Amino acid sequence: MTPEPLTASAPIAAKNPVTRTFHGDTFTDDYEWMREKTSPQVLDHLKAENAYTDAVTAGQEPLRQAIFDEIKARTVETDLSVPTRRRGWWYFTRSVEGKPYTIQCRVKAQQTGDLRADWTPPVIDPETALEAEQVLLDGNQLAQGQTFFALGGMALNEESNLLAYCIDTAGDERFTLYVKDLDTGRLLPDVIEGVFYGLAFSPDSSTVFYVVVDESWRPHQIKAHVLGTDPAEDTVVYQEDDPGMWLGFDLSTDRTKLLISSGNSEYAETSVLDLTAPAAQVRLLVPRSLRLLHGVDLLPGADGAAVITHDYQSPNNMVSLAGLDQLGGQTQPAQWRTVVEHQQTVKIEGTVLTGTHLVLSVRRDTCERVQLIALDGLGTDAQQAALEPAFEDELFTASPTFASLEAPLIRIGYTADFTPARVYDLWLQDQSLVLRKQTPVNNYNAEDYLSTREWAVAADGTRIPLTIMRRADLDTSVPNPVLVYGYGSYEASMDPGFGIPRLSVLDRGVVFVIAHVRGGGELGRDWYLQGKKLHKKNTFTDFIDATRYLLDTGWADPQRLVALGGSAGGLLMGAIANMAPQLYTAIVAQVPFVDALTSILDPELPLSALEWEEWGNPIEDKEVYDYMKSYSPYENVTAQAYPKIAAVTSLNDTRVLYVEPAKWVAKLRELTTGEQPILLKTEMEGGHGGASGRYESWKSRAWDYAFILDALGCREIVD
Repeated sequence: MTPEPLTASAPIAAKNPVTRTFHGDTFTDDYEWMREKTSPQVLDHLKAENAYTDAVTAGQEPLRQAIFDEIKARTVETDLSVPTRRRGWWYFTRSVEGKPYTIQCRVKAQQTGDLRADWTPPVIDPETALEAEQVLLDGNQLAQGQTFFALGGMALNEESNLLAYCIDTAGDERFTLYVKDLDTGRLLPDVIEGVFYGLAFSPDSSTVFYVVVDESWRPHQIKAHVLGTDPAEDTVVYQEDDPGMWLGFDLSTDRTKLLISSGNSEYAETSVLDLTAPAAQVRLLVPRSLRLLHGVDLLPGADGAAVITHDYQSPNNMVSLAGLDQLGGQTQPAQWRTVVEHQQTVKIEGTVLTGTHLVLSVRRDTCERVQLIALDGLGTDAQQAALEPAFEDELFTASPTFASLEAPLIRIGYTADFTPARVYDLWLQDQSLVLRKQTPVNNYNAEDYLSTREWAVAADGTRIPLTIMRRADLDTSVPNPVLVYGYGSYEASMDPGFGIPRLSVLDRGVVFVIAHVRGGGELGRDWYLQGKKLHKKNTFTDFIDATRYLLDTGWADPQRLVALGGSAGGLLMGAIANMAPQLYTAIVAQVPFVDALTSILDPELPLSALEWEEWGNPIEDKEVYDYMKSYSPYENVTAQAYPKIAAVTSLNDTRVLYVEPAKWVAKLRELTTGEQPILLKTEMEGGHGGASGRYESWKSRAWDYAFILDALGCREIVD
């Protein structure tokens, strides 16, 4: 471990006390002044924090460079995705060595009448463009002159001659919409500011539908823009006025209807708009009054039916079939026909339709899997059994990535902890599985690494799954340095997946552990419910109990154990820092949600009202307020010895504002009785995901891992 420079002097944040009073409780906040993002005082403080962090971690620069070089060397930089066929064209993405952003391309597809031949993707040389290849968007050209660049979405019209796309050049996820004529390569005059995720063309190509956010960065309106008109005249197709609901839309499978969904983590509402009938009005399908979490797929054809994945008396979801005449404000889920029954051991994540099959994404034994059910006889006694393709890994992730009414196949994305991403095509007629590609990785042998599943036991007896990754030749008869990662919110699952940067950690003799704590979705809906609202502390105690399991079973060296988490996982990091700081050598909190109570008490802040369904509403409910105050990291910093901590954030993050880690670090530094450095690193040009472009992303990952490896004393690769 490198010594910190003696000349480095930590910034001392000014105190400007303000008080917050709710439910008879008054909290004094000395650092709320840091919320003024454009204040010179705030910007100067953040710059001073960056300078201090740079000074303290200066000795880690060679290690950072080594990790970056290893990531770069293992990555096949000039590569391309497997082409996907859509309406007579093959679409694919190129990446080029030395260029940070991808290039969107297409070539014309053949139409011979031989389905197998016509839907077999062309083999394209990553190094050479095809003669008829058309570049749709070159992210490298679009990003020129910008300090940040991200694509927010793309949509093609039916004739495939118009492309709508969105660009963010600040990192705040507020995009500018452009429309490109693919025949001429020119942009149309239609430019719309302040657009969110979600784009679609009308079937006649006259109109682009898009989503906008309100002042609190909540998507609340779907608008229709008629090409060639003033965007100021765009009509509001649908507006969601409930501050606790998130609005979005999808096109129906036949691309003739807009499926409009408002929802949160506990219930949703779905409506439909027929885009082929100019006088059509938005029609309610499944009302929010049912308090159902659900998704709707519309079956094509004149009979008018919907496949509905929902949680009516089914916490892990079931799938039902209903005629459109059965849906609406008075619909009764008990009268829908059952397609897939509820199971305690299988969570149905969602469905998608092809012309012949219903495709299900399900989770069993913590792993996401793909299943198929033929549409013939669906929802009747003649319904056929579900089919599931088999894979060789014990722990893996398989998910449908492409399906359409026209395609005789579906595409499946597959990965495991030490299996680089694969692309399979599954032919629907005979269920034959064809491997189209495995992402190439330089200097890599999967047999050099192992991933296993173990189970820790929480204080209340709950079994907590752990994924333990290591080098195959690591001596496990003695304790080893361990990095343990956790998230545990929003029913998000930390699924098996290959990552090149992680190899640099494992190659230095570190055991990488993922603790699948409650609040995630790995073990079904109940696993999530046990880690939210008034059960949120289970997330934190599960992580601590998992850590103790690693120590008690001899996996972890008690002097070399680091914790890592980001966003809501950063809340987890803040909580365990307060609850069990003695267990950790260091903690890295990425874009951490550590001032949760302050944020959720202000519905004007980005996403705050939406968060009430995740954490509870502390404004109206004193019990929720008291419970959140008892764990919110910022409020619970005390005079104790904290381990080495690095909080990493971005100035333009709209999901977790930079002010949260900034305040947290100031308070930690004020109250800690220990001598370990408390650091704040702010990306001044980035958003929630940090800086943009793959090389900057690799640098960010190298920074985090160098900090961790230095704390663990594992700077060198183990031979």
